[in-house]
Amino acid sequence: MAIVLTDVEARVLGALVEKDITTPDYYPLSLNALVNACNQKNNRDPVMNLDENQVREALSGLEAMGLAGPASSADSRVTKYEHHLQDVFNFSRGETAVISVLLLRGPQTLGELRGRTERLHRFEDLEAVQAALQHLMRREPPLAVMLPRQPGTKESRYAHLLSGQIDVAELASPRTAAAPVDHGDRERIANLEEQVTALQRELSNLKQTMEAFRKQFE
Repeated sequence: MAIVLTDVEARVLGALVEKDITTPDYYPLSLNALVNACNQKNNRDPVMNLDENQVREALSGLEAMGLAGPASSADSRVTKYEHHLQDVFNFSRGETAVISVLLLRGPQTLGELRGRTERLHRFEDLEAVQAALQHLMRREPPLAVMLPRQPGTKESRYAHLLSGQIDVAELASPRTAAAPVDHGDRERIANLEEQVTALQRELSNLKQTMEAFRKQFE
């Protein structure tokens, strides 16, 4: 079965992997704990505001792909959930850390990945991060890709491919540097320009009035 995660499924899977490593005493996670993990304001980009129904639906999708599900050994009356990433991909610890951060924070540079995986796995240097990424990129199908450098930046970013393929050629095309402005945007821009012109006119009239008032006392 092809794995193509939605944004919410990616967030849920990333959160499960992160908490498995960083807070093993509280893992597997209850639904409430998982919702909170997905909605954290730190180490998340973008910040989400998911509810239980959205997370439950994402868990159902992940379970269908064999990536997560209820924990069979959880000694609790409350259902708890765990990921099955290792069972599916047999990742190294470094690969797991990289995938988790890419799922939770989107495309990252080598330096960003090294700093942001510190709690999950300690990479000795950037070459070690690069090696983990290369292993992910060489899988069949590939699970990571290097993106074209953005204008004004010196480093390339890397993205996961668990949410589907990314058209790297399209991202590298010059025409993607500036997205076309649609009709609605043009109309809003025109309205703003009119407002600015009106404000400038009012300011000029106010200056003239103040100048005339000042001259009365000269």
